Amino acid sequence: MTPMLRKLHKWVGLVVGVQFLLWLASGLVMSLFDHHAVTGAARRAPVPTERLWPLNGLQAPSDVLAAAGRPADLLETGWLGVRPVYKLSHEGNGWLVDAATGKPVQVAVGDVLAAAKADYRGTAPPGTPKLLDSPGLEARRHAGPVWRVDFADAEGTTLYLSSVDAKVLERRNNLWRWFDLAWMLHIMDYSGREDFNNSLVVMAAVGGVWMALSGIWLLATSFRLREFIPRRWLPVREVEVVDGAGRALATAPSFEGDTVYLALARAGMNLPSNCGGGQSCGLCEVRVGRNSPAPTSADREHIAPARLRDGYRLACSLEVNGNLRVAVANGAAIVGASSATVESVTAVTPYLREIVLVPESRAGAEFRPGSYIQLRIPRYKLAREHLHLPEHHRAEWHGLRLPSVLRSSQPVRRSYSLSMPVVRADGRLHLLVRFSPGSTDAGHAPGRGSSYIYSLKSGDTVSFNGPFGEFALRPGKTEKIFIGGGAGMAPLRAMILSLLDGAASETIHFWYGARSGRDVPYEEEMRTLAAQYSNFDWRVVLSESGEAGHGMVHEVVQRELLAKHPHLRDCDFYVCGPPQMLAATRKMLADFGVRKVAFDDFKI
Repeated sequence: MTPMLRKLHKWVGLVVGVQFLLWLASGLVMSLFDHHAVTGAARRAPVPTERLWPLNGLQAPSDVLAAAGRPADLLETGWLGVRPVYKLSHEGNGWLVDAATGKPVQVAVGDVLAAAKADYRGTAPPGTPKLLDSPGLEARRHAGPVWRVDFADAEGTTLYLSSVDAKVLERRNNLWRWFDLAWMLHIMDYSGREDFNNSLVVMAAVGGVWMALSGIWLLATSFRLREFIPRRWLPVREVEVVDGAGRALATAPSFEGDTVYLALARAGMNLPSNCGGGQSCGLCEVRVGRNSPAPTSADREHIAPARLRDGYRLACSLEVNGNLRVAVANGAAIVGASSATVESVTAVTPYLREIVLVPESRAGAEFRPGSYIQLRIPRYKLAREHLHLPEHHRAEWHGLRLPSVLRSSQPVRRSYSLSMPVVRADGRLHLLVRFSPGSTDAGHAPGRGSSYIYSLKSGDTVSFNGPFGEFALRPGKTEKIFIGGGAGMAPLRAMILSLLDGAASETIHFWYGARSGRDVPYEEEMRTLAAQYSNFDWRVVLSESGEAGHGMVHEVVQRELLAKHPHLRDCDFYVCGPPQMLAATRKMLADFGVRKVAFDDFKI
């Protein structure tokens, strides 16, 4: 219940929070406005002295009522310009009668113009009066046709006058219009701008009350008794780390209630992670085995159901409540960091760099195709000019609004897949790194890992942990279909080179998606391999090209391969690339009933 409540609390809080900000901002705006300026008091002429009603020569009120020919609930005396008139009303409808002749009087344009001039203080000329069938929002408290007269002054003064007796109903100006907009936002009545009890206000109030109650619940559930106990009083437990074969590697002391990730980090054993133990990347997977605790919401989000049943959990959400034994795939790699020297940095596309590292110890078979290493990115502060840009790529980088200084205030780790089998690379590590430019508009800084790596040069030294990862080739000679994009080229290329170097006889397809031809890494190499090996098929799909057969890579694969393939369920699929491409491709394969799909999402 709590994870769902937390998610609802977040989204309801977003909606209510936006309205709360609008309410505060609009209230502040209205409080800053001068009331007299809003009402246009400075442009209102002084009220003239009341004129005496003539005593002779006028129709008697009783005669006027008798001659009206329709019911009248009220009779009032008044003036239309200099002419005395009677105003009769019935159920909200009124009409004028000349007090001298007893004949009905219709308000003319001249009457309206004279009344507007008499009410206005200033030298600005009035515009031509306009008769409006509907009063509109500015005169919304009145019904029936009204006259509108605009004055050409700096305040944008507008008078609304009655079509019955030419009396001024409302005075409006530009400041009032801004005030009215703030008023609308304040009371959330976006149509009539008058209803304090509209449904949106009620919903916002209910949402606010629900936010308070759910917040109290979440606050209560977030506290644990052990958080109020001094650390020195907590029991000390042990976390034993073993490798996949069950061989003991190390033991880390831990306070009860700590997570396995934190306990191992304190002991100098850093599990793979891009989020620093924040339960968002899913890299720090360990196996508890028997009597494993119930999976958390983070476990269920990042670990497949079959692996959950086998006891796999995220170390960052796995609490130490007693002595614990956890198995870590290739656990020896987390015990200590390795060092490597940068041999070369090559720009293979505008935003992809090949980094070749020479480890201090030659890379062995544990660095299999599909695995990745974690580079340790130190604290750094670099000028933008430290990013090496080849001349032929400067056009693409010109539009990036990078900050003048690139920095990382704390050490981080970033995962990068091997792009070439270490056997073919003579024990070297080939990485393919995509630059993440961030977004100045959204407040996202450039990638801390890619910014640092793009500043490396030959001879620099880096530290890394690994190899890690479960993305690997399946044994067997079944037909293989690789679908990739972006930096997903790296593990797929390493797998394909490994297959071809090993004299694989099965059919191998490689479909790679990119925006344009300049964004395709290793294209010449892939073309050469396709010409050299009859069982290897290489296809490029360009999303920004208007040519036939181009588009989104998963759509083209569906149209040109899957829809025509007679034995899809017998094929092995390997997918790696940007999150949207990966999600769309996996959904497409699931729709086709394909189950043998291996993928690497880079834990983004």
